[in-house]
Amino acid sequence: MNSEINSFPQVLTIAGTDSGGGAGMMADLKTMQECHTFSTGVIIAVTAQNTLGVQQSFMLPKEIIDAQFASIAADFQIRACKTGMLGDVQHVQYVVNNLKKYDFGPLIVDPVMVAKGGAILLTDEAISLVKQQLFPLATVITPNIIEAQRLVDQEIKDANDIKLAAKKLQDLGAKNVIIKGGHAKGQQVSDYCLFLDHTDLWLNAPRIITPRTHGTGDTLSACICSQIARGIPLKTAVHIAKDFINLAIKKTIQVGHGHGPLNHWAYQEVNKNAEL
Repeated sequence: MNSEINSFPQVLTIAGTDSGGGAGMMADLKTMQECHTFSTGVIIAVTAQNTLGVQQSFMLPKEIIDAQFASIAADFQIRACKTGMLGDVQHVQYVVNNLKKYDFGPLIVDPVMVAKGGAILLTDEAISLVKQQLFPLATVITPNIIEAQRLVDQEIKDANDIKLAAKKLQDLGAKNVIIKGGHAKGQQVSDYCLFLDHTDLWLNAPRIITPRTHGTGDTLSACICSQIARGIPLKTAVHIAKDFINLAIKKTIQVGHGHGPLNHWAYQEVNKNAEL
């Protein structure tokens, strides 16, 4: 057998589509490609969506979800995977069952709850199941501050609250926790990282005032997933992901009339001679 088969880093995104191309699985695939990994996907939901919002969504049946997982497992050597929009409690359970059945390497969970336009992407019942069954499987979880508040049922006002919330999330079983600070106020965006070894760090960057931030959470988690698949240590991976996001927002592209998408090729364009 050819020893080079499946030697290239391969990753999996488990999420919903975005017909507008800026978020969800579309953002994941673009990010993973830019990070020099081969991306595969299990589609959980199909959305009619653009930069103005989510107009419709359709959750796929269990049979096709299970079949997608089986197809990926039968042919690819997935080194890391991530979840995005999972929708409702039934679909969270489908995903959990398959992740327990197949070994797809480290799992990054982006607990997507609400779209930029306000559409609910995860029901209350599903949130409970994510906490109980999905977080204990996760290597990294990446909630934003608003999601973290819902997950720990407490208001987050300052840095101490963020640290306390991260510890509570870790106590739910997630090994490493990143609470994203984009929804906070201030001239800086500060993301807090709490690691399995009990060390922590803040990732700080100047706030860029722009409506073109559609898909930031998907992109950050997909970049971390890709770096892990490439063998990059997690603490280095989060720094790369932060730089990737900052450039994707800063080097804007003018697409759509609402919450515009990121520039997913900005990092490569700026770092032409650097290896991601």
